Amino acid sequence: MRFLLAPLAGFTDAPFRLLCREGGADLCYTEMVSAAGLAHGSVPTWRLMETMPGEGPLAIQLFGAKESDLAAAAALVDSAVASGRLARPVELNLNAGCPMTKVTREGAGAKLMESPAKIYALLKAMKENTSLPVTLKARLGPRPGQTTVFEAVDAAERAGASAVAIHARYTSQMHGGEVHLDLLAEAVRRSNVPVTGNGSIKDSESASRMASTGVDAIMVGRAALAEPSIFARLRDPSSPGALRSLAAARRHIELLLEYREFLARRDPQGRVPSVDALVSVKMHTHLFRYFAGLPGAAEMRRRLNSVRTFRETEEILHAAEEASTAAV
Repeated sequence: MRFLLAPLAGFTDAPFRLLCREGGADLCYTEMVSAAGLAHGSVPTWRLMETMPGEGPLAIQLFGAKESDLAAAAALVDSAVASGRLARPVELNLNAGCPMTKVTREGAGAKLMESPAKIYALLKAMKENTSLPVTLKARLGPRPGQTTVFEAVDAAERAGASAVAIHARYTSQMHGGEVHLDLLAEAVRRSNVPVTGNGSIKDSESASRMASTGVDAIMVGRAALAEPSIFARLRDPSSPGALRSLAAARRHIELLLEYREFLARRDPQGRVPSVDALVSVKMHTHLFRYFAGLPGAAEMRRRLNSVRTFRETEEILHAAEEASTAAV
């Protein structure tokens, strides 16, 4: 079974993807990339697709609601790959699964599950403007009683998509509640392209249940935020390679610093974030998860709320390491 890192807005940047690759992920997805942002030349949007040396296979996920934006974005990625500006991704994925209001109110993300015909049109626009494989990430439908995933998978196939990933929840469930493995299994049975399953994979038991649906791969999302090496553990529960949370945090900071140096070398005249800005901002939310369950975690999380510098981040992590050692 292949285990993939899901696209997570605000989290799956290049350093975290590389950390998950080191933790056994077979394929990693970028954060959601705005098709409109690419079409309008947004530098921060382009940066979401930047890769670090050694990352390995990467999938780029696009979101949007306009055929013209998705067509332009697909063409721009294709051109950037041809020119060497971007490393070649293994696929361009259309997001039809994000349930967040700021995405759905624009008609994008999980809002697309209300209209399989729209999914077809957007994927077709992408397919006609790139040489890369095109795929879909979907949900079961807007809400229980309104299951549209079968029509969405059919639309994706007709548009030329080479695979689909399905979060086995409805949009109305957001990221909680029952994972409907029976509907996922039915989608797998009906699909003529490979299907990846997604939804609350946190241990070998949940992975085994999802594997029983017949999916070709399993996608891990939020569980990887606290344990980037979860992929190795899912593949082999006896694996000795799992990084403890604080060791993962320390490695994560190392990769962030390497990423900043990489950006500075690649674009000496560009606007590269300071060490303080990069580490304090990026590690703020990650450290909340790395500290979960550790001695003194509540106090460390309280201190994180006021962190603004790399030195402060290091001090909190060092304190956490000392507390953890003392508790052994």
